[in-house]
Amino acid sequence: MRKDGHRGGAQRAQVEAMFNRIAPTYDRLNHLLSLGIDRRWRRKAVDALKPYAPLTILDIATGTGDFAILAARRLDPDRIIGVDISEGMMDVGRKKVKQEGLDNTIFFMKDDSTDLSFQDDTFDAVTVAYGARNFENLEAGLSEMCRVLKPGGHLMLVELTTPPHFPMKQLFWIYAHVVMPVIGRLISHDDSAYTYLPRSMAVFPQAEQLVPTLRHCGFSKVEFKRFTFGLSTMYLATK
Repeated sequence: MRKDGHRGGAQRAQVEAMFNRIAPTYDRLNHLLSLGIDRRWRRKAVDALKPYAPLTILDIATGTGDFAILAARRLDPDRIIGVDISEGMMDVGRKKVKQEGLDNTIFFMKDDSTDLSFQDDTFDAVTVAYGARNFENLEAGLSEMCRVLKPGGHLMLVELTTPPHFPMKQLFWIYAHVVMPVIGRLISHDDSAYTYLPRSMAVFPQAEQLVPTLRHCGFSKVEFKRFTFGLSTMYLATK
């Protein structure tokens, strides 16, 4: 069960403040920096849940709601709850959801992804797209996702990762550490956000490392699939 109170922490506060600052330009930068490929990655991740037809979905680190909106369109669930620590990001998401006519399906609330407010065995599916690397405690976050899933429910996690092989590994390092911060600074006018991104990717476990962590956190069947030379990796896990 959920512990009393929220764990704060310096990293959590810094991440919250950073995403509040960049919220107005976040979607534009995401698509620009990935050359639009992130849209395809998200579609593949959402479609991997289609065979399970989840009716209730929790979208963790929902941000501006892109993944939740896509899931609502392609999976036709009864309800999606998007949670995030950044009200600035969710305010953008609320506007998008209203424009899409999905405000009777998608709901937003501020919550700590490593200490969720929901009861055990609540959701058919839990999703987290490009937000797990921001967790102050990854194992706590994964354990909470498992806790709130119904038995037999599914976790869909998709995250940016470092390509494992030459030459993409080296080319991506240059792009992430040189090009990305410059473009991010020019558009978002934030000096820290797009230097933080490659740092957070560097410390996030790669696929072969994350699989045993997911099992340790309570998931049984775990599989992964790399996209675009390993720039992004999708994990599907069953409670």
